[in-house]
Amino acid sequence: MFGSAEFIKFGQLAVADYYNQRKDVSSPKLEPEKVYNVWYCKELQNHKGLFSTPVSDGMYYEITYNGDKDEAYIDAYKKWTNFTIANPEAYESQT
Repeated sequence: MFGSAEFIKFGQLAVADYYNQRKDVSSPKLEPEKVYNVWYCKELQNHKGLFSTPVSDGMYYEITYNGDKDEAYIDAYKKWTNFTIANPEAYESQT
């Protein structure tokens, strides 16, 4: 069973491995210690974390550990955009 520190270490290794298997041959290898944990939560025997890297590819990774089944699920996402909505309380959809 994972503890919090072990889960975060696993997340760093898994993200680095995922990236390194898919990177361009001219890109440098991503070391696990360069992967950072953005957010983390533990509930009973389950863990969930969001991870990112210093690579400017817009990717982030969500890792969930199911303690009942001893399985981890990894979702890799691409960030498409980042924008600001001023005064969100007064926001009205334009559609």
